[in-house]
Amino acid sequence: MDTHTPNILIVEDDERLAGLTKDYLENNGLQVSIEGDGAKAIDRIINEQPDLVVLDLMLPGEDGIAVCRLVRPKYKGPILMLTARTDDLDQVLGLEMGADDYVAKPVRPRVLLARIQALLRRTHQPTTDSTPEPASEQLTRLEFGELVIDSAMREAWLAEESIDLTSAEFDLLWLLASNAGTVLSREEIFTALRGIEYDGQDRSIDVRVSRIRPKVGDDPMHPRRIKTVRSKGYLFVKDIEG
Repeated sequence: MDTHTPNILIVEDDERLAGLTKDYLENNGLQVSIEGDGAKAIDRIINEQPDLVVLDLMLPGEDGIAVCRLVRPKYKGPILMLTARTDDLDQVLGLEMGADDYVAKPVRPRVLLARIQALLRRTHQPTTDSTPEPASEQLTRLEFGELVIDSAMREAWLAEESIDLTSAEFDLLWLLASNAGTVLSREEIFTALRGIEYDGQDRSIDVRVSRIRPKVGDDPMHPRRIKTVRSKGYLFVKDIEG
């Protein structure tokens, strides 16, 4: 039995809010520490490697966007970004820098806990119980020419070189690749990966696809591996011509 208690680092300069959040999460079985300075948070995230980071956007030292960008090459765990505005610019910037999810403040503790638990489950479970699913439930490795994706190891390689993917990017790539040849709608993707209904406005799937394409050797301007099917969704192409 796995008795590991997930370690959460909250990066938030509002001491009262951080303290209340810490108490709530610890009462729900998580181990929590707090950092109020963005610059110090960078070192702590890289050195401590917490299971998950809750990262506020507005911070002294370095803001959340900079923190996310600077730690991503050395931190593979999920990052949940907190944004104070409903405008999607900050949310898109956070996703482009490697955040796995975002929640707009003020956030209800139960919602935050649910998002954290969902991210932790995704990180520790290579496959999802949600539909759509791979054709074979036992399939853990997919190969498409020089592109290899392994769900058990949660790693991917292109021409034998490891691909740098965030947890959320890997989940999306695996979902698309394991359904190669089938168009998946944004609604299907969103529900499978997030476990909640798609609201028709969230841009996280589109942002992640745009980040994944060059990493798997696709041309962002004229993609052949992960195609956008207008008004329908995304298609992972099994075989592409050289």
